[in-house]
Amino acid sequence: MYKAILFDLDGTLLPMDMEVFTKAYMKGISAKFVAMGIPLPAFVDTLWKGVGAMIRNDGKETNSVVFWECFRVAFGGDVKAYEREASPFYDNEFNELKKLTSPNPSAIKAVELARRNGRRVVLATNPIFPHNGQVTRMSWVGLKESDFDFITDCESDSFCKPNPMYYLSICERLGVKPEECLMIGNDESDDMKGASRAGMDCFLVTDCLIPCKDFEWQGERGSFKDLIKKLESL
Repeated sequence: MYKAILFDLDGTLLPMDMEVFTKAYMKGISAKFVAMGIPLPAFVDTLWKGVGAMIRNDGKETNSVVFWECFRVAFGGDVKAYEREASPFYDNEFNELKKLTSPNPSAIKAVELARRNGRRVVLATNPIFPHNGQVTRMSWVGLKESDFDFITDCESDSFCKPNPMYYLSICERLGVKPEECLMIGNDESDDMKGASRAGMDCFLVTDCLIPCKDFEWQGERGSFKDLIKKLESL
């Protein structure tokens, strides 16, 4: 039935409390830039402006370009210097945040089941992190880059969740139709609303549910154990 299966990462394959994780991430990444002489309040404000710019991205530039443009406007200087400062963080200090997540022994099995019958599999995690940041987080549940046909990231993608164009751009890269895809995620807005409005089938994983009062998912849902049963049946 499906030619492609898309997995969200944070809260889906990788169990976590997003609020706790985000707070620790902000503390870690800000230290890199404060060391460059950027005041902490100004950095935090600019980072959130950058995230907002990525969420609103209309596809004319990559998410990375629109994010770092916010830093150029706020602080001037060479944008590449900011990127060079941030990149090692995702290979090193970022790993310390693994302690704020939970293990998921079934993550590898879920991806293996999704791959059966020639299906394509995508790590459809919101592309607001660079590629090495996405790869680092998936490693915390034993997944490798080679487990996926591709991984969405800020350097390659020009849309973000919940924009349906994010999902349609994945279909274009895979050469499949939206109705031939299954999106699996834990966020009613980012995953369920965005993907369903693009025309995909969806499964809501409820272990680390992020609800949306303006879009309560009425479709298929269940625990990660329930997801495994569904994937076994495909």
